[in-house]
Amino acid sequence: MRKIVVFCGSSLGFNPVYKEAAITLGNYFIANDITLVYGGGKIGMMGVLSETILSKGGKVIGVIPEFLKHEEVVNTNVTELIVTKTMSERKVIMSQLVDGYISLPGGFGTLDELFEGVTLGQLHIEQKPNGLLNINGFFDHTLKQLDVMIAEGYLKESNRNMLLVADNVSELMLKMDTYNAPEKSKVINKVVRHDH
Repeated sequence: MRKIVVFCGSSLGFNPVYKEAAITLGNYFIANDITLVYGGGKIGMMGVLSETILSKGGKVIGVIPEFLKHEEVVNTNVTELIVTKTMSERKVIMSQLVDGYISLPGGFGTLDELFEGVTLGQLHIEQKPNGLLNINGFFDHTLKQLDVMIAEGYLKESNRNMLLVADNVSELMLKMDTYNAPEKSKVINKVVRHDH
């Protein structure tokens, strides 16, 4: 994998373990010559991750919507900055650029992007690995909700298993590197003609 998008918070959270995870992931990207694609911010987890990579000469591509491009938020030190009109356009560009997705702790935006990525895989629109770095059990309740969805008949176990989960960077990256997307089930498409 040459380029990976990382979704994470514009806050650092209260526990320093999250910041440390962002630094560890950044160092992994540097050591393995992986380009970071991310939301373009210089604050919170986004800032720590991007600056870790940039400070060591790594490549960082920021993709940010015009309305978020304020001086106090945007990281102007990135290798390349792509400004989009909308959040939707931002997601499309990110998915076109990358070989895989990783989610670190964050808020609504992070969960939105995490589930959009997994949904694209479920629908066979993409075949890219989706990794979840479950530092400090941050995503335990999110994963528990997926179990409820399976138990209640709203999510297939095979689709749940498309989400690669680990509590440390090296294990997560191994899962990402060895990921095989599930084969598309054979669906018979019927063409319905409406003769008038």
